[in-house]
Parts: sequence; C-alpha cells; structure tokens
Amino acid sequence: MVQQARIKKTVLAHALSLVLLGAVGVAHAEDQPSTPAAAQDQTQPQTNNGQQANGQAASGPSSASTKTLGTVNVSGSYRSSIQFQTDAKRDATNVTDSVFAEDIGKFPDLNIAESLTRVPGVQLTRDVTGEGVNVQIRGLGTDFTKILINGSQLAVASAGGLNAQNQNREVDLDLLPTEFFTQLTVNKTPTPGMTEGGIAGVVDMRTTRPFDNPGTHLTYSAQASYNSIGSDVRPRGAVIGSYTSADNTWGALVGLQASKNDYDVNGYETVGFTTPQLSAAQCGNATGHCSPSGSSWVIPSTVPAGAGLGLVPGTTLNNAGLLALNPGLNTSQLANALIPRLGRDAFTNGTNDHQSAMASFEWRPADWAHFYLDTLYSQKERNFLRTDMDLVGRNGQMIPVNMQVDQNNVVTQANFANAQYFLEQRPYDQHTKFYNINPGGTLLFGDDMKLDFQGYSQRSWYRQEAPSILLMSPTTTVSFNNTGGNFPTITPGINLNDPTLPWSYYRVNIQNDARVTNNQGTRWDFQYGDDSNNLRAGVAYDDIAREIRAYDNSTAWGNEVKSVVGSNWGQFVTAGPNGFINVNSSALMAATNYAYLNATAPLAYSASSGANAGNIEESTWGMYLEGNGKWDINGHDLRVNGGIRHAYTDQTIAGPSNLGGQLTYVTLKNNYGYYLPSLNVAYNATDSVILRLAASRSMTRPDPSAMLPNTNFSDPSANVASEGNPKLKPYISNNLDIGGEWYTGAEGYVALDLFGKRINGFTVQGTNVVPFSQMGIPFSSLTDTQQAAINLRGGPSAAQVVVSQQVNADGLLQIKGAEANWVQPLDFIVKGLGIQSNYTVVSQKSIGNGVPAQAIGISPHTYNVTAYWENYGAMVRLAYTWNSQQISSTANQNGLPFAQIKTDARGQLDLSASYQFANVTSKPSLTLNVINLTKAGLRQTMTYDNAAYTYYNPGYTIMLGVRGSF
Repeated sequence: MVQQARIKKTVLAHALSLVLLGAVGVAHAEDQPSTPAAAQDQTQPQTNNGQQANGQAASGPSSASTKTLGTVNVSGSYRSSIQFQTDAKRDATNVTDSVFAEDIGKFPDLNIAESLTRVPGVQLTRDVTGEGVNVQIRGLGTDFTKILINGSQLAVASAGGLNAQNQNREVDLDLLPTEFFTQLTVNKTPTPGMTEGGIAGVVDMRTTRPFDNPGTHLTYSAQASYNSIGSDVRPRGAVIGSYTSADNTWGALVGLQASKNDYDVNGYETVGFTTPQLSAAQCGNATGHCSPSGSSWVIPSTVPAGAGLGLVPGTTLNNAGLLALNPGLNTSQLANALIPRLGRDAFTNGTNDHQSAMASFEWRPADWAHFYLDTLYSQKERNFLRTDMDLVGRNGQMIPVNMQVDQNNVVTQANFANAQYFLEQRPYDQHTKFYNINPGGTLLFGDDMKLDFQGYSQRSWYRQEAPSILLMSPTTTVSFNNTGGNFPTITPGINLNDPTLPWSYYRVNIQNDARVTNNQGTRWDFQYGDDSNNLRAGVAYDDIAREIRAYDNSTAWGNEVKSVVGSNWGQFVTAGPNGFINVNSSALMAATNYAYLNATAPLAYSASSGANAGNIEESTWGMYLEGNGKWDINGHDLRVNGGIRHAYTDQTIAGPSNLGGQLTYVTLKNNYGYYLPSLNVAYNATDSVILRLAASRSMTRPDPSAMLPNTNFSDPSANVASEGNPKLKPYISNNLDIGGEWYTGAEGYVALDLFGKRINGFTVQGTNVVPFSQMGIPFSSLTDTQQAAINLRGGPSAAQVVVSQQVNADGLLQIKGAEANWVQPLDFIVKGLGIQSNYTVVSQKSIGNGVPAQAIGISPHTYNVTAYWENYGAMVRLAYTWNSQQISSTANQNGLPFAQIKTDARGQLDLSASYQFANVTSKPSLTLNVINLTKAGLRQTMTYDNAAYTYYNPGYTIMLGVRGSF
C-alpha cells in the first residue's frame, strides 16, 4: 500500500509538472483561433492547501479538500469580516480580494457595488443619484468585467442608470439585495478553471446557505431612510430564516427583502455643445462659411420681429452687424463660440422600489456527498417624472449681444435676443425582473478523487415606457452668465411658470424599450489528488442570450394630439414646483388615445435609451486542464496554479435593418475559439511575507451593439452599405502581475501589486468588400431597382458590395498600473481602532494605429480610506472614496472633432454606526448610516472645465434602523 501511494504521488507530480510547464509554453505562443472544445468555469479563490478560502463551501467548482466538505460560519463583528478578507487573500494562489458579510443578512454596505469600492483597482459607474450601479477594474470599462453569481454567468436586462444605454456587456448590481450575500470575490488574475470573458477581472458573488450558520435562526432588519432632496421617509426591511437538522444532513433557508427609496435628484444638463453656423455674409466671405463642422446654432440673416433687446426688425445681421453687437470679439471667436445645445435645469422626482426573495436547500446524506439548490428572485420598479426647461441652442436662432468668450471660445457671458425655450416632460415607468436557479453538488470518491457539478437557469426582463411631451415657449430674451459655479446661470426674460403664456405644440413621443436576457448552462469538474497537489479537468456549456426590442408610435400620437388639443393647451398646463410649467400628462394621455397607441406601437430600430435593437445568442463549449502544487523550498512553501483553458463560441446575431424602405430582421452568424493559458505562483518567503507572480492570456467578447446588422444601403444600386460586423474578433489580453504582501498580525497587512496588460481587438470604422450573398440579407428584401443592379453585376454570389462597418484595429492598448493596500489594526492606540486603505494608479497608452489613446470611463488615480472602531458592543465606520478626473467618451462629440466628455474628480464620505444590546432578546443592534455626508455632486464637462455638460446633486441619505437575530 505504501509503495502504491508513492507511485501515485510520483505519477501525479510528473503530470502536474507537465500541466504547469504546458501553461508557461502556451503563454508564449501566438494568439490563434482554434477548433471547438469544451471548458469549465472555476469561480472561488483557492487557499494554500487547495481549499476554498476560510473553509467556505464552494458554490461551484473548487479545489476543496477531497476529505471534507467545508462550511463557513461568518458570524461576529465588522472586524471579523476584515479578518476573513485578509485570510482569503493570504490563502489564495492567484491575485484576489474579497469582501465578507459580518453575519448572515448583514453585509457591510447597502449596495453590492458600493462594497466593492473598498477593493483596490475597483471603480464604480454611478447613476445620477450617486448610487453605484456597475463595477470597473484596473483601467477598463464595465464590459471587460465578468460578473458571476454562485459561479454562474450573470446578466440583467436593464438599461442602467438614467442616462445609460447598457447595450454592451454591463451588469447592473443595484437589482440584487445585499442581505442575501455573504461574500464577494474579485479575481484579478485568472485560473484555468475560471469563467472566461473578463480581461479586467472576474467578480463572483456568493449567496448565503443554511449550513453557513448551522442551527435554527431568524434574522431581521428594518430601516427608515430620508433623502435630503426628496425629503420623504422610506422603508427598507429583510427577514431570513434558516434551519439545519440535528444530524446535519439537510438544511433550508428562506429570505425576503423589500425597500422603497426616493429617486429624486436636481441637476443641470446640456446634451452637448454647439457653435454658430455662420453664413458666408456673416463670415465676411463671398461664399462658404467659417464655422467648424458640427455647428447647429443658426443666427438669422436679419433681425425678426419681436426679437427683443432693442434690436430693430429687418436689421441685417452680416459680419459687420454681428461684430458691432459683440464688441471685443473677432470673426473667428464668433464662429467658434461654444454654447450648450440645450442648456436646462433638470429635475427627477419619483420612487425606486425593490422586492426580492431567495431560498436555498442543502442535503448531505453522507460524508462523501453534498447537494444544494440556490434560488433567487428580484424585481425593481422605478416610477418617476423627469422634467426640464430647455434653452434652444441646437437649431435655434438666437442673436448674441455683448457676448464674451474665453481663450477656448467657451461663452462666459452674453445676452441673447430671439431666444426660445421648450418644456420636456417624461413620465418614466420601468420594470425589471430577475430569477436564478442554481442546483449542484459534490461527490467524493475515496481519498483523492472528487466530482463537482453545477447547472443554472437564469432569466431577466426589463420594460420601459418613457413618453415625452414637448411644448414651445414664445420668443424671449436671455441673460447667460458662465463666470463661476458648477454650471451657468441662465435667466429668461419671461416667466416660464406662467401657464397663460401662448405655449405651442413642439413634439410628443411614444418610445418603449423591452429587453430579455436568458442564460443557462452546466459545468462538471473532476479533481484527482490531495489538498496540496492535484490535477483538475472540467467541461462546461453556457448559452447566453440577450434581446433588445424598441417600439415607436410617436407619429400617430403626435397626429392625435394635434387633432384633439390644437392650440388649446391651457386645459393641460399648470404652474410647476420647479420654476416652470408642468403638463397634466395623465389627462393628456386620456384625451388622446395614448393607451391604445402605446399598446400597438410598432417595432423600431433603436430604443428610447439610444440602444440599438436586436438580439445576440452566444453558445460556448469549453474545457480546461489545471494543476495545483505545493512544494517545500528551504522550509518555505511554494504554491503554483497553472494550466490552460479553451473556449469555443458560436454566435447568432439578429436585428432590424432598413431594406427597401421596410424594417426587416436580418440574421448573421460567426464562431471562434481560443486557448487561454494561465500561471499563478505564490511563495512564502517568510512566515509573514508572500511574493506573487502571475502570467495569463484572457479574453472579452466584442461589443454586441457593433455586431448587430443595422443594414442600410445608401444607393439605389446596392453597391454601398453600412452594416454591423458579426465577425469582430474578441479582445485578447496578455497579462503580467508581480507583487506580494506583508502580514503584520491579526487582520493587518500591507500589499503591493504591479500589473500590465497588452490588449488587441479594439475596433475602428472601416470597410470590407464582400459578395452580396455573404451579407446575410434576403435578396427578395431589396427593391426592384437594387435587385436589377445586383443581377447586372453577376447576381447575389458575384456582385461585390462595399460595406462600411466596425473592424478590428491592428494596434494594441497597453495598460500599466499599481495597487497598494494597507489594512492595520490600531489597538496600541485605542483598542478596537483600525484602518483600511488602498490606492490605485493606472496609465494607458495606445500602440499602433486606430486604437483610442485612452480607454474611457476610468480615473487614473483612485483611493479609499476607511477608519473603523469597534468595542463595547459599538461600531463606527467612516469611509472616504476618491476618483480623479476621467475621460468619459471618445472624441468628436456632437460633430465637434475636439469635443470629449470628461468627468470631474469626486470624493464621497459615508458613515456607518451601530450599537448592540447584547442582553436583550435577539441581541438587537441600532444602526445608523449616512451616505454622501458632504452632498458631493456629480459633474461632467465638454473638454473644458467651464463647459459644464451635466451636473447632478443627489444630496445625502440618512438611514436609521434595527437589526437582530434569534
């Protein structure tokens, strides 16, 4: 028997060495698409003995011990949750960071995304209310982060925040209740068994299970929240009950959660900037004009009647006339003067309601078997009114008087004659639903073999109705002052809150957005070996589908409104609470057959959010081979994880196209496969110092919106077309991490990680010449003229078409960065005192042609500092998060080549405090949370600091509550 064991260990060691060496070899191979194969997703961090961090039961594949099926009992203080985070980081072979709940139902933050801001390298995409929605990691956008729930890929059918589109691979995290989660793990370097798709990182969110806290328990929480903008008190509550049998063979857990929140914010918006489109006479030229491209503000050639500011009707507004009205300016400054396209005060008022339920069951009939079933359902309803009063800049006909500009030609002061406003009022009705069913289990075969298996079915729905009503004001004058503050002061010459003014019809819209995501899959993992040295192999199948449908019946409703209302708007217009009129939208809808026209709205090309309509389905087979090893080198442990993953994807992409003047659905297909090797090394240089090295290749699939057909022929001969490109290749990144940690005792440690990525796959607008038959378009869908032209060029198989579409650029994007992390108990100063802090710096550089100079939406510098004190049953936590200024869009916004949206630097201060009455039944804790203590706003600019693009004031939120457990 001893000899057999030695032989087994020798064979395993040789096999493990081959796997690890193979990973290193493939890591240096060229990126080449490969043939179909199978793959498996691993999602949990590994410990130095192959077990899940802290002994937590794996929700999916893991390298857990083949002898025991671990559980986790995350119970205790906030400080104990930090201890778990420290232990998980120290025990992992790859580079990870985790956030743990203090106890069942007691996550340390009210939003999952907010919890992740304490992880180095993580930034948030925030809604206008300031609430975190999406996460971004290490200098790349949200679509480069893979989000998992219990090891399964997560997709949510939502348009994101108020101004978002979510037509890429973003995942909104505000739908999922924090009370149901016990651990969030951010994997920054991949392992072979980990789900592919996240170049930036893979975030796995683990829901609670009954054996996380054996016995019979009932946890409750209730809170009341107050927002300084909405000034209403709103409720939030949760209850979780769990039971495990006396013999520890089975357990059940059920939870309910609900909350009602204000969705209120005051702000300022522009929809971009514009310059005047001066005529040749206004430029002082014989022909042509002197304005930049993208200009859309038209100054009339003569002063119209009623323009105001003492201007004489009929006066010629040529070059000399405009210069006389604006002393101190030259023609170039006039032609390049930047004003807001639609400068407006904007108000959003409503509610944001959540309801969620979960159930989890575990069965352990023997030491060698563990089965589980996790289910989660969540829904969100947002009902709010968005109103704004817009000064018409784009396509307007304002006449500038005494205008002044700065060195960047941004208008700082002006009076405008012949100006007009329009009211835009939009009642939003949004509904999002989500469910996830996740069965799985683990079987042990002897002392050295284990089988993990898992399946999941997941579906999400989203529906948005956002009709808009626009009324035009009479002509007025405007005083414009942009000499200080977060945004300009724009003062009209009339009372815009007077319903008796001659308001006139401008436009109404019926534009609805319906989305569905549908995910299902399975994965099977086999492990051979002991806790420290093992070989793992797995196979997985994932079918991920997303559909966006747009509906538009604006023309029909507009005709009905004009017929029924005419010019008699007084019956629907009232004075409003925000300094300008409101429309009684319910009465208007009832009078104009809105319900029927809304229900029968036809399909359209794009949604009200701006997202392109269409659907994409990606079926992925894959497989992986992984080795985990542990060796003693001079009395210190060397841990290695390495291997290779292969993923093969079939894509089916469909969407509406404009063919022959008709909306026609076109279906396109593509497939590809890639090998993704990885190697992670952790060396215990001393008992308290760990050094790390990681190298890998990872991938993120291309942007679905760039692959949707959207086919449109620009000529009657079907010779030139624009179309999405279903054959876009994925982003491929070669990654290197070097770093380490010094563990100073208890939960304390100091960590530094240096990382680099070289990414290809970025896209630019290009052209491909293809036979018509390869475009995926039915020949019969063309007009008779186009069909005849195709036949004259040799028929569908021979006729060449010049197709303008997104293509993969040749260049690379290089990302370099550093993450520093310091967690330190300060008991030597005051018992129970401590700090958590991190700082991340990221630099980005393009190499080659056609790649953006900088990936958008990421701050080059971020930091988070949390000070905590916990003793005598009390806890106080003060957290400050800061992000530096970032570039938030590509160039050429609004047709202005230089125009780019930027987001101002921002810091947010939050407070959390509690006190537990340990001698009272259920040991209740009084809790206090204050979010955004300093009322930090969210501000964006258009290229220049004084060209305010948007500004939102979310105010602060106070939450007072009680929490306990029986």
